Amino acid sequence: MEEKLKLYLRTMISNKGSDLHLKSGAIVRVRVDGILKMLGKDALSAEMVDEIARTITSSQQYDKLKEDKNLDFTYVLGDEHRFRVNFFHQMDGLSAVFRIIPVKIATLEELQLPEVINSFTDIHRGLVLVTGVTGSGKSTTLAALIDKINRETKKHIITVEDPIEFIHKDRGCLINQRAIGQDTHSFSDALRAALREDPDIILVGEMRDLETIDIALHAANTGHLVFSTLHTLDAKETVDRIIGMFGKEEQNRIRSSLASVLEGVISQRLIPTKKGGRAAAIEVLKKTARIEQLIMGNRDYEIPDALFEGKEIYGTQTFDQALLDLLRDGRISEEVTLEYATNPADMKLKMDGVGKGAIVKERVEDTRDDVFAFKDEDEEKNKEDY
Repeated sequence: MEEKLKLYLRTMISNKGSDLHLKSGAIVRVRVDGILKMLGKDALSAEMVDEIARTITSSQQYDKLKEDKNLDFTYVLGDEHRFRVNFFHQMDGLSAVFRIIPVKIATLEELQLPEVINSFTDIHRGLVLVTGVTGSGKSTTLAALIDKINRETKKHIITVEDPIEFIHKDRGCLINQRAIGQDTHSFSDALRAALREDPDIILVGEMRDLETIDIALHAANTGHLVFSTLHTLDAKETVDRIIGMFGKEEQNRIRSSLASVLEGVISQRLIPTKKGGRAAAIEVLKKTARIEQLIMGNRDYEIPDALFEGKEIYGTQTFDQALLDLLRDGRISEEVTLEYATNPADMKLKMDGVGKGAIVKERVEDTRDDVFAFKDEDEEKNKEDY
C-alpha cells in the first residue's frame, strides 16, 4: 500500500496539486487550484487506509492515533518532497490528508508579496502575525520571512511547530526547530522554555490557545521578536480574536499589551486567476501611531479605514485594495473580484469609478477601435472627464 500511496503523491505533484485526500470507502481526491478532483475510479477500503497508516507510522505513532483519534506528522518521499500529514478517525474508518511542503523555501520576492512585508524582518522586538484560512499559504510566508532573516543576520531563532514543515539550515543564524510531541509537549511549554534559551526570534506555528497567546505577548513585551499564525480573515478580526480569548476582567490589560507589541499582521487569501492557478490577495497592517491608538482605544472597527488610507505612506492595504490591484493587472476577472470582496457593494462602486481609490474606465488614444484602460481615480482628479 505504501507504493500505491507514493503513486498517488507523485500524481498529485505532477498535476501541481496541494493536498491528497484519502478516505475509507471513497475515491482518492487531489486538490488542484483549490478544487478537489477525483484520482482514478476505485474507492479505498477501510482496511487499505489502515494499512497505509500502519506502514508509514512508527508503532508509537500508530498507538497514539488509536488513542487520540488523530495524528500529525511529516512524511518524506525521496530527497525532494515532504508532506504534512494528518490521519483522523471518522464514521467510516480512517481518513488522511497529505499537504505538500516545498523543499525549496521561496523568497518574499518570488512570492510576489507587498514590499512592506520585507520591513518585518528588520524588527527587533514585537509580534508579527500571518493569518488566513487553512491552505492560504501562511506557513510559506512565515518560512520566507525566517529565511530572509537567516540569510541577512546573525541571531538565534527557535521555532515551535506541529509538525515541522520547512527545514531551515543554519546560515547567518543559529536555528533550533522543535516539533510538538517529538521535542516538546505543547506550544505553551515550548514557548515558556524558549524564554530561558537566549532567543532573539521565536516562531510559534500557531497561537491556538489562551495560554500560548499570553506567553507570546509576554515574550514580545520582554524584547523578543515573535512570529505566529492565526486562523482569522483580516487584521481587525485578528485583533478582536486575541482580545476576545481573555475574560472581560483581563481584556484592558491585553488590549494595552497588544497595542504596544503588535508590529504587523499579514492576512492572506488565494484568489482564482484568469489563466488558472491562484494569486495571493494580501491585507497588510503595519504598526503606526494611529493603529496603536485604535487598538488601545477599543476602536478596532476603524482599522480597515486606517489601512486603506495608509497605503501610499506606510504600504498598508486592505483586501479590497489588493483585489483592485489584481484586477488592474488583469490577473483576475471582475466576477471573481466581486465574489471575493470584503464588501461587494462597495467594491462594485469602486469598479464603476465611484468613491475614493476607485478605478474608472478611460478612453485611451489608440489606432484600434474603442480601447479602455483602468486608471486610478486619484491620479485623474484634476483632468477633464472624457
